[in-house]
Amino acid sequence: MNEPATPNQEESGHQEYRLRPRPVMRPPVDPEAAAVFGRPKGVKGSFDLLHRPDTNVCPVSLQTGPPPPALAEAFGRRPGEENVVLQRPDGYGRSDDPAVSDGDGVREDEEGPLWASESDPWRDPNSPVVLGAPALREQERAEGDVERPTGPLLSLPEVLFGRRVKPTALALLAVVALLIGAGGGVVGWALASAGDSLTGELNFAEAEAAKERPPDSVAAIAQKVAPAVVSIEVEAGQSGGVGSGVVIDPQGYILTNHHVVSSAMQDDDTKVTVVFIDGTRTRGEIVGTDPKTDLAVLKVNVENPVVIEIGDSDSLAPGDRVMAIGSPFGLENTVTEGIVSALNRPVTAPGENGDPPVTYDAIQTDAAINPGNSGGALVDSTGALVGINSMIRTVGDSGEGGSIGLGFAIPANQAIRISESLVRDGTVKHASLGVNAASVAANTSRGAQVRNVVPGSPAAQAGIKEGDVIVRVGERQVRNAAELTVAVREHDIGESVPVRLVRGGRQLTVEVTLGSD
Repeated sequence: MNEPATPNQEESGHQEYRLRPRPVMRPPVDPEAAAVFGRPKGVKGSFDLLHRPDTNVCPVSLQTGPPPPALAEAFGRRPGEENVVLQRPDGYGRSDDPAVSDGDGVREDEEGPLWASESDPWRDPNSPVVLGAPALREQERAEGDVERPTGPLLSLPEVLFGRRVKPTALALLAVVALLIGAGGGVVGWALASAGDSLTGELNFAEAEAAKERPPDSVAAIAQKVAPAVVSIEVEAGQSGGVGSGVVIDPQGYILTNHHVVSSAMQDDDTKVTVVFIDGTRTRGEIVGTDPKTDLAVLKVNVENPVVIEIGDSDSLAPGDRVMAIGSPFGLENTVTEGIVSALNRPVTAPGENGDPPVTYDAIQTDAAINPGNSGGALVDSTGALVGINSMIRTVGDSGEGGSIGLGFAIPANQAIRISESLVRDGTVKHASLGVNAASVAANTSRGAQVRNVVPGSPAAQAGIKEGDVIVRVGERQVRNAAELTVAVREHDIGESVPVRLVRGGRQLTVEVTLGSD
């Protein structure tokens, strides 16, 4: 801080004011810092006084211990050489005689420097650096190789245990190890002898390497499905027939075609036999049939039969791979492969033994189907049931020809629904329009022409008349008489469905509440 000014009188007669010097500010010293960076105790001046030769301050004496034994042995003097030094001896090369001195007291004689002596070449600073034999004394050089004394040899206990084990304990340890080894040998011999008595003689059957097949191959699918496909033998007196069937329920229900067992429906003496893939033969009992869709259900008493996996026929598309498995012409477990040629193909066939015509919406396939395949399985690429083989198209009027690549199967979704009704009720009811119709013209797709209308039927109540051409039922187009039947059966009994028809060249739509057949 500033001190007040004091007046100063000068010769000019006026006063001059001056400021006093600012006092020195000394901050307090940290004791810890002073202990680390302060002067040693007893030293008041600067540190360089300890090393100046003209100072009276005594330097701090350094207390050093004796050198390590290894360093003393390597670099120390040998015994008896305590007075030997490497410096020039006192008075060597000096003389007070001016005749032999150069004025500095150095003799100019012929002796030369101290290191000129051959006895001690290590004193010469100009000697070259070379690799040679180690420096030896004259006595050692003369003696040559001297045998040096060796220390005492160590015994095995001393090496292993460091002289800490008594011989008695070592002997006892050896005895224990010997006993343990002998015991282990006895146990091994006993186990080996017991193993021979247990195993005895073994007979190994020679097995050939099995062929690996992909899980989606035809062979793998056939092995999976074949146990669930059966042959059905129908014997009526001296005549009979062969068909196929599929096990659809663990309780022994088998799905097949109506025309396979139709003769047994007419004659109670007709025998129906079901033959499984393993050769098991059992009597088949008819649970119910549906002649209009050519389906029938049998029941057999077999424990734990192999049941086929049910697929979704609505998920099929033209071109999908399918397989037909059955007993064509009595050849059991025949497998044929093909593709789905078409879907929703309306087919019809005359009924047998006075039964009504057969009509259903079929899956068309080019897999080889022949007589005897009826009632067999049509499976997809996973082995799931998608259809029941039922009908083929042949060439000629006799209908006895073989497959020409036009086979038809009842969709599995429709077949399972009908089989459930047969198992539950024994019969099946279908939706009906109440008309008799025929295709407008052969091999055309112009609709179904009404030939007559059943009085009081749903068609009569809706105003449909003879001569009308029906072209659509609900959302499905009608191109012929067979398609009219399957289009109506797609709906439930009592359901109200719009029907489009052509009358006198004009189109009109009527609402029909479907009845039962």
